[in-house]
Formats: sequence, C-alpha cells, structure tokens
Amino acid sequence: MFSRKERLELKTPDQILAMRRAGLVVGRCLQEVRDGIRDGMTTGRLDRLGETFIRDQGATPSFLGYSGFPGSLCISVNDEVVRGIPGERVLQDGDLVSIDCGAIVQGWHGDAALTTVVGGDGAARPQDLLLSAATRDAMWAGIGAFRPGTGVYQIGGVIEDALMAAEQDLRERGGAGTPVHFGIVDGYTGHGIGAEMHMEPTVFNERVRPKGPQIKVGATVAIEPMVTLGTHETHELADDWTVVTDDGARAAHWEHTVAATEHGLWVLTAIDGGRERLTAAGLPFGPLD
Repeated sequence: MFSRKERLELKTPDQILAMRRAGLVVGRCLQEVRDGIRDGMTTGRLDRLGETFIRDQGATPSFLGYSGFPGSLCISVNDEVVRGIPGERVLQDGDLVSIDCGAIVQGWHGDAALTTVVGGDGAARPQDLLLSAATRDAMWAGIGAFRPGTGVYQIGGVIEDALMAAEQDLRERGGAGTPVHFGIVDGYTGHGIGAEMHMEPTVFNERVRPKGPQIKVGATVAIEPMVTLGTHETHELADDWTVVTDDGARAAHWEHTVAATEHGLWVLTAIDGGRERLTAAGLPFGPLD
C-alpha cells in the first residue's frame, strides 16, 4: 500500500473554479435524483433521470463507460456498498439507497454521493437513519480536517474517530434496535480528483500510520466514507462491479469533492459550497467566486 510516495496535485484558482462548475452539476443532479426517487421506480429509470439532468447542464457523466461501467450513476441498494449497476431492480419504500454521481465540465471532474431512503425518513428503519447520519457526519469531520499542513492520510483517523464516537454515543443511549457497531468498509477509499476522476493520493477512511503528502492551498480530493451496520468485509458480485457486504448488513456512502483555498475550505459539490456545515463547526469557509 505504501511502497511508493503518492502525490497531491495542486490546482490554480481558475482550475478550482472550473471544478466548482462540475461540482455544482453533480450536487444539483444528486438533489434532483433524491427528490425524484419513488416506490416502484427501477434503478435504471433513476439513472436515466440523472443522465438527462447532467447532459441538460452541458456536462458529461463521468461514470458512463468508465472502465466499461454501463451507467451514469452508481446506485447501490441496502447491502450494496458501492458501484451498483442501474437496471431493472425495482425500488421499494424503506430501501436504503446510495447514489454516486460524477460529471465532467470542460475537462474537469466533480464527484459526490449521498444515501437516502425510498419513501423518506418515515419509511426507514431507525438503524438505517442512524447509519446514514453517522456516515454523513464522519464525511464532514474528514472535510474539516482537510487543512494545509496536515498529511492527507491523517483524514482517515478523523473519520474513524467520528464514527467510533457516534457508535459510543448510541451504545450509551441504548434502546431496542439501536446499532452499536459501525464497520468501515475495507479496501475502498477516497481519492484525488481534477482533470481525472481518480487520481493520487489515497484518502483513507480509517487510521493508518503514514501521514501521506502534505495538504497545501490548491489541493482537491474526494472524501467518501463507506460504512456498514456490520462487517467491514465485502465482495464483488458476478457483474464485476457491485460491492456487497459479506454478512448482508446494510451500508451507507457519503462523498463530497473539497478544495483547500487561500481563504479556507470550499466543498465543490455542495450547493452552498459547504457554508452551513463549515461555519457551524467554526471552520473557515473559502469560496473563490
């Protein structure tokens, strides 16, 4: 894993602004798809909704055709963690659905994911809502750690600590059906991003010993914890894409593309650029527009 030194490529302000345009397409697409998901809808129909939105913005889906992937969105349901292929599967109220979206605008990429429940929170299992919230909050903790002077691998420890703190809080509160263990999916990580969708460096979701390349102004990465209600162990289905948990436990996936600017942090795939979450946490919000 650490046999060679990874690089963290830096972007100019103009390049970050270009990535923001791609990021807004991604963020708005995810909003559109989340609002459009319905009981009885197929994952293929949801994918077409996303692709139409992306193309209507003058952008190109990042995922379609990437290493042969057949969809514009990755749609992963229940025990599917990531890379779910959209198709004929019919969604039902209560399904936990992770949607991963990428778009290209003038050669620059944005990449983000969210987890939602078909039928809304009222149709959800309580433990699924807790899982999704803990994963989302761990992602934001990782975003908050993306600060100049920090080693990018150190973000993994921050994400792990946030998940373990959420787990401990749930354990102390107790209650029937409350999960007491979150599994951080093994072998899947965030990544650098820019003129390519997947670039160096690795952005870990758990603590590792090396610190990794130092974060500097102009760095951009995708931070994306993938967490389960059970084991950290997974396997690929026969389609060579879809990743599922070994024990059948449900999974959540949240992701944003973030930039370190001279003014602070700018979440390129968040509609508000991350203003609400960052300022609430006392972190510097650093848009360039």
